Amino acid sequence: MPTDYDITIEDMSGKRAVVTGASDGIGLGIASRLAAAGADVVMPVRNPRKGEAAVAKIREQHPHAKLTLEELDLSSLASVAALGGKLCAEGAPIHLLVNNAGVMTPPDRQTTAEGFELQFGTNHLGHFALTAHLLPLLRAGRARVTSQTSVAARSGAINWNDLNWERGYDGMAAYRQSKIALGLFGLELSRRSAASGWGITSNISHPGVAPTNLLAARPEVGRAKDTVGVRLIRWFSARGLIVGTVDSAQLPALMAAASPDAKDSAFYGPQWPGHVGGPPGEQKLWKPLRDNDAASRLWTVSEELTDVTFASG
Repeated sequence: MPTDYDITIEDMSGKRAVVTGASDGIGLGIASRLAAAGADVVMPVRNPRKGEAAVAKIREQHPHAKLTLEELDLSSLASVAALGGKLCAEGAPIHLLVNNAGVMTPPDRQTTAEGFELQFGTNHLGHFALTAHLLPLLRAGRARVTSQTSVAARSGAINWNDLNWERGYDGMAAYRQSKIALGLFGLELSRRSAASGWGITSNISHPGVAPTNLLAARPEVGRAKDTVGVRLIRWFSARGLIVGTVDSAQLPALMAAASPDAKDSAFYGPQWPGHVGGPPGEQKLWKPLRDNDAASRLWTVSEELTDVTFASG
């Protein structure tokens, strides 16, 4: 299958973009491409040393890139609130927000600073709260918000009776929930913006399958070595078979966030069979993402759990 596809990103001079998870992998690629197009890119990172290395890598290719490192730990609502407060105090409108960062399948149940299951708390609640805190700036920039879900969201459901997986922890099921939740949030944000006149557009994307660090050795989440899955993904990716590459996996989010043709409330992903690799394009919502009642319920629950509200935007 051909692998030399790409998309064109128009001039983004004068626009401010915030990209979570920009210290490596897909997020780094997204930040680099937006910076190359002239955007002022804010890179909130958990690990400052990795963040500095990411900035240096982008500037090697794009010496005039406008980059700002900020500290953010999405597993801490206090950290999320601190970043939101700092950016709001600066007052610069935000034109793009890419909710990209994530953690995947710790072998044992872990929790965030507030006691939420790590994946649900980081992947969904952290991004939910961040978007809420940034709402005044997003409204000022008439922003597009793109939230990155996952092929894992093709199946599974919200575990309403045990959102934090305190009973019978299943790492993959909890990951599916977290990514279904973030996808439902992105779609509900579009509906609520339209209903309330916030002037924000919101869509969702997924990267397909690519050899990123999500399944690699991650001692900080209890994974001492690479999974068998990531080794297989690397093998197929290197041969241009079935799955994507790190470069191709960034394209759906870039299309969703930066293309003037990208649609509000639409879903973007790779276009090869199974949507695990290939060039980016619009695709149909998977069944778990089509439940508008679940999206509305989740919004209310998320406001309660995070103690943030979008009403003051």
